[in-house]
Amino acid sequence: MPSNGSQARREEILRLATTTGLASVEELSQHFGVTASTIRRDLARLTADGRLARTYGGAMALTAHPETSLRQRTGEAYGQKRAIARWAAAQVQPGESVLLDAGSTVGALAHELRTVKDLTVATTGLTALHELADVETVHVECLGGTLRPVSQAFVGPLTEAALERMTFDRVFLSADGVTADNGICEAELRQTRLKELMARRATHIYVLAHAAKLGRAPFHAWAALPSGWTLVTDGAASPAEVEKFTARGVRVVRAEPVEELGPESAAAR
Repeated sequence: MPSNGSQARREEILRLATTTGLASVEELSQHFGVTASTIRRDLARLTADGRLARTYGGAMALTAHPETSLRQRTGEAYGQKRAIARWAAAQVQPGESVLLDAGSTVGALAHELRTVKDLTVATTGLTALHELADVETVHVECLGGTLRPVSQAFVGPLTEAALERMTFDRVFLSADGVTADNGICEAELRQTRLKELMARRATHIYVLAHAAKLGRAPFHAWAALPSGWTLVTDGAASPAEVEKFTARGVRVVRAEPVEELGPESAAAR
């Protein structure tokens, strides 16, 4: 029988995974002051009980938020996100004004923009703010509002009001899923309404989404985009899925992982 201490720790692991996404073996080991082996046994027990789902290096909650947290998404498809971010950053010219969404891939883009001179960046995401906060050559505007902890993003009427006072050369949007027919899929309507407004305020519109997100519809809130937008994905995107977008007039760019072909390898279709 498990000790009361072990059971209490497992309940706390479940609570953390559900509320904050804190579910990597390393983080949990440090949090509880126990070995990684102990945490792995706890995760195995919770998984066997049907209370957690195992992921690489940790676990995620099965209940409460069907939307995974930004913390959980950051390590997923790392090479693909980095390649997408590098291609996107290469489109930005010195002196431009750009709008950055929240999300892990857009956060990777913010990191790449640290070296661009005389740039203005407005963002709804805390990750982008952290990446650019100490860069003297980048002027940063925060579109504040109501913070969604799970996505580390600002949403709501205050964000929308700030957005109405600005225009941009380029906007870079994230997505939980994206389809050729319906556009961007997100967990709630506040997010999709904001993405639509963001798209209206920019000359050039880019959606950054690695291949696993194409054709996915995990939720029931959608953001429709104006014609002429660009989908930036990775080389794993299937030709059949890409064709669905190009048939709708969407430009599709497939960026290859940096580790394989270098930062400048991207094929546009």
